[in-house]
Amino acid sequence: MQFNLRSFLDSACKPYETEFAADMSGADFGAFTLNTPAQCTFTATPTEDGAALLLCVKADVRSECARCLEPLSRSYDFEREYFVRRRDLDDPDFELPCSEQGCLDLQELVFQELLFEVPPVLLCSADCQGLCPVCGKKKSAGCSCQTAEEAAPVDARLSILKQLLS
Repeated sequence: MQFNLRSFLDSACKPYETEFAADMSGADFGAFTLNTPAQCTFTATPTEDGAALLLCVKADVRSECARCLEPLSRSYDFEREYFVRRRDLDDPDFELPCSEQGCLDLQELVFQELLFEVPPVLLCSADCQGLCPVCGKKKSAGCSCQTAEEAAPVDARLSILKQLLS
């Protein structure tokens, strides 16, 4: 979805608001995917020297726990505010995804904000112990294997380090 930001900055006298579904089912987010299209609201309000923009996003993400690999789903509901001046559109380092004609790509903006909002490492719980390196079962399911560190004999020369860590 495109929003003509240049035209809005030039001639807008009343706010603009739209609701849209950002379908990013094929997008590469790396660690997660979207369960359903993100529900978004975009508002542009003219001000004395530019425009105030507000983007509200509601998205359900699907991923797997980084420690135990169990599937998980999380909901994110956030908003971002921006302020844009006419001169910003000509700046090559402008932070919003605008074309040379001054059209703001709202779908790309939602994609970028989801990358910032969703952590790159998701866990099923803060105290997830992960998988046993010996048998591969979840440690929280009662795995009683000894890890390689526990089973290996301690080099007597390094025993002082173990005392320091205690």
